[in-house]
Amino acid sequence: MKGIVYKSTGSWYLVKAEDKEFYNCRIKGKFRIKGIKSTNPIAVGDRVIFEKETIGDETIGIIKTIEERENYIIRKSVNLSKQTHIIAANIDVAFLLITLNNPPTLTTFIDRFLVTAEAYHVPSILLFNKVDTYSEEEKDEVRFLMGLYKSIGYECIPISAKTGKNVDRVKEEMLNKTAMFSGHSGTGKSTLINQLAPKLDLKTASISEQHLQGQHTTTFAEMYDLSFEARIIDTPGIKGFGIVDIDKEELGDYFPEFFELKEACKFNNCLHLEEPKCAVKEALENNEIPWSRYKSYVQIIEGEEENYRTDIYKS
Repeated sequence: MKGIVYKSTGSWYLVKAEDKEFYNCRIKGKFRIKGIKSTNPIAVGDRVIFEKETIGDETIGIIKTIEERENYIIRKSVNLSKQTHIIAANIDVAFLLITLNNPPTLTTFIDRFLVTAEAYHVPSILLFNKVDTYSEEEKDEVRFLMGLYKSIGYECIPISAKTGKNVDRVKEEMLNKTAMFSGHSGTGKSTLINQLAPKLDLKTASISEQHLQGQHTTTFAEMYDLSFEARIIDTPGIKGFGIVDIDKEELGDYFPEFFELKEACKFNNCLHLEEPKCAVKEALENNEIPWSRYKSYVQIIEGEEENYRTDIYKS
């Protein structure tokens, strides 16, 4: 039977089959997909083929094949293991929830998410949440950031998951699509999903004042069918976003504003670092591309980890 993975707990997978029934499935032995070594060989959103097997009174599924993925989002864990983790697969649109503070979302995190989405062919939309809580000065900062990312070509929507502001716009972007929601813990993913689909009644948690971080309310990625012809993939809050398998020579291609200038560089293999007559560096000096984006680019290309300080948000 064919089906789609709706939930993965690492050892068991909840699969919705063609007959609309859900089956608890597992895999036998090691499962490798074209050399991808990750903590989870099967991800939420994967299309699989499984066989039913009856054990006593229970019918389970044994996953035999994973169909080729259209795309996926993958990250490198920020813990010492440095293992990779596929967050979700076969995504029509990825929403990244961003909060200016409480907790802060740094541009380095946003850029790493967008680079990964570009590299793995996942369309992205940025949701600037909690706009109902900001002072006028903070609203100006949000407008600045939205202008920055809009100028690159990304859609940005200011929302309040708590009050429902612009939630209808988000819903419009989700129609007939599988949508993934991601962001730091505490940015309001579960609150937003509850606005979109109140019947799901996902657990929410308050922010830890001491660390300005949300409490993890989502343990595993899980997909839900919604009443308005859409699917949501809710993902655990993530602290950092480690870049996986992107060559230095390719990295600039996943910054759209750099890619546009690539052909104007003197050298066709220009890394936009110390090379002479680099169109990207010239545009940077003329303030035609954002410095924060270039800083993110250099940080990634030099293999640096993200900076989690919360006092350097403005670039």
